Amino acid sequence: MRPIALTSAAVALAALAGCASRTTATDDHAGIDHGTTASATSATSAQQVGGIPADNAGAPARLAASPRHGEWVMIPTNGTGGTDSLRAWVVYPERRDKAPVVLVVHEIFGLTPWVRGVADQLAADGFIAIAPDLLSGKRPPGYLDDKPDTARSIIQTLRPADVQSNLDLVARYGMALPAAQPKYGIVGYCWGGSTVWNHAVHAGSRLAAGVVYYGGSPDAQRIVDSVKAPILGLYGSNDARVNSTIPRADSAMKQIGRPYTVQVYEGAGHGFLRQQDGQAGANMTATREAWPRTIAFFRERLR
Repeated sequence: MRPIALTSAAVALAALAGCASRTTATDDHAGIDHGTTASATSATSAQQVGGIPADNAGAPARLAASPRHGEWVMIPTNGTGGTDSLRAWVVYPERRDKAPVVLVVHEIFGLTPWVRGVADQLAADGFIAIAPDLLSGKRPPGYLDDKPDTARSIIQTLRPADVQSNLDLVARYGMALPAAQPKYGIVGYCWGGSTVWNHAVHAGSRLAAGVVYYGGSPDAQRIVDSVKAPILGLYGSNDARVNSTIPRADSAMKQIGRPYTVQVYEGAGHGFLRQQDGQAGANMTATREAWPRTIAFFRERLR
C-alpha cells in the first residue's frame, strides 16, 4: 500500500472536526483501540523488525536488550503543575559528536514501556531522546501499561499551560546536556500528537521541528498567529475524526508559508505505530514507511 500525500485541495473536510481541536486532555482517543492488549502476532513480528520501534508487546524485550544508555532523571519544575520535579526517561545515542535533542510526548496512556522504546529507537537513529512523564506528581511512580484508564483519567485533569511549561523545561534540560546540540525537535502520538501541535503554537521560533502522529490540529488562527516550525504529519486513513482536522492546518500553514508535510497511509488506523499488527497488515506497512520519514525529517531540520 502506498502513502497518500495530501494538500488542502486534496483533502475533503469532514462535516464535524470532532473534539481533536481542543487543547484539553479530552482531545483524542476516548474509546479508540490503541492496541493496549497486543496479540501474540505483534509480540513476535514487530519486536524482530530492526530499524523501527517495537510495538506495544515487543517494547519491554527490546528495551532490556538495548545497548544504549537510558536513565531516569528528575527535572526541577519550580512548582509548575503542582509538583517540584518532572520525571523523564533519557536515552543517549552512540556517537562521538554532540547530538540534537528530540522530545517524545506520550499518548493518553502515559509514559509506558512502549513510549520508552520509541525514545530508544530515536537514540539508535542518532538523537538524544527525552520522554517526559507529564503525569508526574499526579500519581505514584511505576504506572503500569495494563491500566490505561488510570492515565486517561489523570490526563484529563492536566492544565494545557502546565503541559507546555513542562515541555519548555524538558527542552532546556536536554539542550543543556554536555552531549547535546542547542536545538530540539518534538514528536508525539495521539494525545501527544495534538500536544506537539500545541507546543508548536506555544514555542514559536524556539522549536526547530515537530512530528505529529495521528494527532488533531489546533484552530487555524492559532497556527497562523504563532507557528514557526516545520511540521510533519503522519496519519492512518481509517481515522476520519483526526483526519478531518488536517485541511485547516494545511491551509493555515500555507497562509504563513510554513512547511507542513502530510502523509496519510491507506488502510492504517489510529495508533498504527503502537499496534503494528492491526488493520490486516496496513499498520505495519505504515510503520515501515512513517518511521524512516520521521528520522529523515529530524535529520534535515535539526542538523
